[in-house]
Amino acid sequence: MENINIPNGIIKGTFSVKKNKDGKYEKAKIDLINIDDKMKYQVAFYTRTQVFHKNIEIESIDFFIIDELENEFNNLELFTEDFVYGYRVTSKGKLLTNKRKNDKEFVSIDHNRKKNYIIPENTIVEPLIDLGVLTSDGRVVKASYDKYRQINRFLEMIDDSIKNEKYLKIIDFGCGKSYLTFILYCYLVYIKGIECDIIGLDLKEDVIDNCNKLAQKYKYDRLKFLKGDVAKYKDDSVDMIITLHACDTATDYALYHAINMKCRYIFSVPCCQHEINGELPSDKLHLVNKYGILKERFSSILTDAIRANILEYCGYKTQVMEFVDIENSPKNLLIRAVLKNNNKNEKIKEEIESLLKEYDINQKLYDLVFNN
Repeated sequence: MENINIPNGIIKGTFSVKKNKDGKYEKAKIDLINIDDKMKYQVAFYTRTQVFHKNIEIESIDFFIIDELENEFNNLELFTEDFVYGYRVTSKGKLLTNKRKNDKEFVSIDHNRKKNYIIPENTIVEPLIDLGVLTSDGRVVKASYDKYRQINRFLEMIDDSIKNEKYLKIIDFGCGKSYLTFILYCYLVYIKGIECDIIGLDLKEDVIDNCNKLAQKYKYDRLKFLKGDVAKYKDDSVDMIITLHACDTATDYALYHAINMKCRYIFSVPCCQHEINGELPSDKLHLVNKYGILKERFSSILTDAIRANILEYCGYKTQVMEFVDIENSPKNLLIRAVLKNNNKNEKIKEEIESLLKEYDINQKLYDLVFNN
């Protein structure tokens, strides 16, 4: 085999496709980690039922990689901060290589360039510790980095919209267990220094009781949880509405009340858009409807497109954004809306009505806004 060029600054790597079918290991993964305050590479070798680890000095990684490609595996991907390097050994022993831009964000571990997260590493945030994302001294648990990034992404979306706020009253409709609500309170009050009153609203009494106990434990004095129906809640002094995975039309009721209360900020992660899914006419959309997953996704796209455009009609600057990587969750969209004016855009309403007519469907937020 010809000479193998190994890049500097390897962060991760994956070996696959073993050379011999009787080979012991199915694959192997390389990770740059901190062991006893010294950076080393840890290699995890996988059999079908077990995993074995080996630590390698940084200066020896080139020799290890070359040896594995020559004797154990045919495929390898190596990741640096900027590029992904691919290696493949053909059946005739020829080495094929490629290089592409790395568009994935890798987590730094005391060595690589650190991302400036909204909640910086080594910050004590009690809800994140209880959630298992942080250790008791504020370090990010390695297995929870995806969750840590997701939480920071959510906070970034809010932070981008509230540049000069001194006080906010926030309602979390359908709050559930509320871990993001606790984290948001901690961020706004203790990190950003904004005076806040936050209310979590849910129908489950046991959930509300548990959340109130946690708020007392954390001494989050202006975070309260109430039992209540999203569809019946009224409060004209609310600045921000949050609705995270409120199921089906509960999202529509939350958006409707936010519009009526002229909330300046809306952050909504829709969930379980069943309404249109159950109405799509089979005669017009047979090619989509015969595949359940396509019908579900098409219905979700239609639903959220209508919601976003109704918010635009009502004077909100609206964006539909990726909340988490789709590889982590298919329910990965967030609707962010910031009130700009009270002008009604009739052209948008006409376009929504045309869409509803074309597919012969109804939509709850449309009914609430235009038919009430």
